Amino acid sequence: MQFLYWFIGAMVLGAVEIFTLDLTFAMLAGGAIAGGVVALLGGPWWLAMFVAIGVSALLLFGLRPFLLRSLRLKGEAEPQTNAKALVGRAARTIDSVSESGGRVKLNGEVWSARTEEDAPSIPEGAEVRVVRIEGATAIVEPESEA
Repeated sequence: MQFLYWFIGAMVLGAVEIFTLDLTFAMLAGGAIAGGVVALLGGPWWLAMFVAIGVSALLLFGLRPFLLRSLRLKGEAEPQTNAKALVGRAARTIDSVSESGGRVKLNGEVWSARTEEDAPSIPEGAEVRVVRIEGATAIVEPESEA
């Protein structure tokens, strides 16, 4: 009858895995199933416990990293967020922009901006492209150079 507790525990861990999607609880559920099999075959409770811990550890540290890497490789490219998502986007200068500073309208917001060193000044109202983001400053270049 002890094996039922192991299998019920495995089902609970599997249900928790559905909500986390981290594969941690799935590996623990695998260990609980292994402990349940030992109990079903008539092994003592301490042997079932050691088998469950050992199988869980093997799955967590052996199989889980491989599965996570495989899932990330098969998935689409990670979406760019925050400042990384703004690189390459078009903007319009609000003020004249030089290597010492200026402002642009980027993605509906006003950003401080500057050009690369030794680049010519960009006049107000010009279309520019974001080369990179440094802190809260967009480094831009004229649209024609992009």
